[in-house]
Amino acid sequence: MFSFTVMAIVFGVVFLAELPDKTALASLMLGTRYRASYVFAGVAAAFAVHVALAIAAGSLLTLLPHRLVQGVVGVLFLAGAAVLLFKKDEEEDEEIKAPADQSFWRVAGAGFTLILVAEFGDLTQIMTANLAARYDDPFSVGIGAVLALWAVGALGILGGRTLMKYVPLKLITKIAALVMIALAGFSLYEAIAG
Repeated sequence: MFSFTVMAIVFGVVFLAELPDKTALASLMLGTRYRASYVFAGVAAAFAVHVALAIAAGSLLTLLPHRLVQGVVGVLFLAGAAVLLFKKDEEEDEEIKAPADQSFWRVAGAGFTLILVAEFGDLTQIMTANLAARYDDPFSVGIGAVLALWAVGALGILGGRTLMKYVPLKLITKIAALVMIALAGFSLYEAIAG
């Protein structure tokens, strides 16, 4: 059964956590050099692969005792919030290696490869697995996570610089961390209360 509530919660958490990440910058840089639709096709495909892997991992967690899973999920959410709050602002000095020609397959392939490698084991992938375990609703979690990641990729490609002029990155990061702390609190409460 599909849950719009679960999808909306996952969308909000993943969107806020991914927005200050390197993905938006990488998408922005590729989008300024190449046709936006080609870049988005590659980025979107990479995110779909990441979410599928995260959902599979989260679904495996549901086989464990519920209280144990909730405790682990709560601790992981707290760790994710700590990463967001205490990570140092780092400039992405890496030059993105992109294809010399503008063909669809080369540009989409470059976007796919860049995101697939850069985001593997990323905080939002781990969060998606946690959310899949927490809600035991892989379809709703998967749709919410994919839509959030695609939205961040599209924002990065089409208007990352404009967004960051109006919404400070530190504010976005703090909001994402607070949401994760709240989710950690709910998970830990369920682990303790049973």
